[in-house]
Amino acid sequence: MAKRYRGKTLLKMASRGRGTCPICGTTRIKLLYPKLQADGQKLTVCKKCRE
Repeated sequence: MAKRYRGKTLLKMASRGRGTCPICGTTRIKLLYPKLQADGQKLTVCKKCRE
């Protein structure tokens, strides 16, 4: 079975899902994982900082 829709949601996101991680400061990395802060604010972080 072909996988022709792989990555389609990334193309619709601003900057194709890339940016600067607010925790580690890595630039031009995919920010796809939601993480809750202590004050209840939701951040999107990189794969290394998701836990």
